[in-house]
Amino acid sequence: MKEYLILFISTVLVNNFVLTRFLGLCIFFGVSKNLSASVGMGMAVTSVMTLSSILAWVVLNFVLIPLNLVFLKTVVFVLLIASFVQLLELTIKKFAPTLYGMWGIYLLLIATNCVVLGVPLINADNNYTFMMSVVEALGSGIGFALAITLMASLREKLAYANVPKPLQGMGIAFILAGMLALSFLGFSGMI
Repeated sequence: MKEYLILFISTVLVNNFVLTRFLGLCIFFGVSKNLSASVGMGMAVTSVMTLSSILAWVVLNFVLIPLNLVFLKTVVFVLLIASFVQLLELTIKKFAPTLYGMWGIYLLLIATNCVVLGVPLINADNNYTFMMSVVEALGSGIGFALAITLMASLREKLAYANVPKPLQGMGIAFILAGMLALSFLGFSGMI
């Protein structure tokens, strides 16, 4: 149980994909203008990442490895993730059209987001067990959600600040991201 807790904390804080590995930045900068959209996107990425990692582990260990087709894992994982995102898009469009409108094109970008593909690939490369893969995926998703929610909170606060004209927009967003990354660097000695 202790190793799962360490793996979870490590993926949320110490090895946060967005703030320490700089993966998934397209959605991170694009959606983090609005707090409610960011929370929803964090939940969506977490669910897609966790479910796709579970399926990727099953397909890898019960299909690709026994049939000696491990070289196809990237293609298979991309197809799994794209399927989940398509299903998620249809569900959100039907049951939460406001949220669907807020996410816009970024919802489709989950399918090609490197962090969503990176987690199953890292799980496969590290030969994680099923539970370790689930914990890694869930922790990575929660870490992504934490990063995008923090960023959105800061960007909403900055809407009321007197930001110099040349730094408004993406300029200040990159500065904020750098400051968040520095703050998460403080967790690096934790585990």
